[in-house]
Amino acid sequence: MAKYDKKTIERLIDGDLTWNELKPIISGRKDPDRFEKVLEILQEKVPWKEKIILPLHEHLYIVSKNEQRTVKCDCGFEFGDYQENWKTKCRVRVRDTSEAIEELYPKYMGSDPEWEELREYYCPDCFTLLDTEAVPPGYPTIFNFLPDIDTFYEKWLGRKAPDR
Repeated sequence: MAKYDKKTIERLIDGDLTWNELKPIISGRKDPDRFEKVLEILQEKVPWKEKIILPLHEHLYIVSKNEQRTVKCDCGFEFGDYQENWKTKCRVRVRDTSEAIEELYPKYMGSDPEWEELREYYCPDCFTLLDTEAVPPGYPTIFNFLPDIDTFYEKWLGRKAPDR
């Protein structure tokens, strides 16, 4: 099993590896300390000190703050408890007209706004696009993912989860 250094894992996270460098990393067995390296790299990239427990999304993390688990953006904006849908705290742009959809897709290549709307979720502080949904009009906000942090840490990492 190959063991990858922190610099290589950082390039993996940043999307800076060539296909020939990437393929053996994603198809081979994972380093036993890969998760710790990823957390360390991500922690170094953010301007705040709260400990990252789990990366949740490209710009979102579950962090430990005051013995609570909170969703936090790269910029430091806090969305609240990780068990609540962070999207409900976002700025939302709804593309529900032909004109708005045609800003993204060529004419007749996008969705019909009577059947589908595009919802773009932005961080209210830094305005980073965090997620997009394509759903029927009136459909509830989708809760993408609720990780079982305790089980992940105990069964996969063999240690107690932070703050529990």
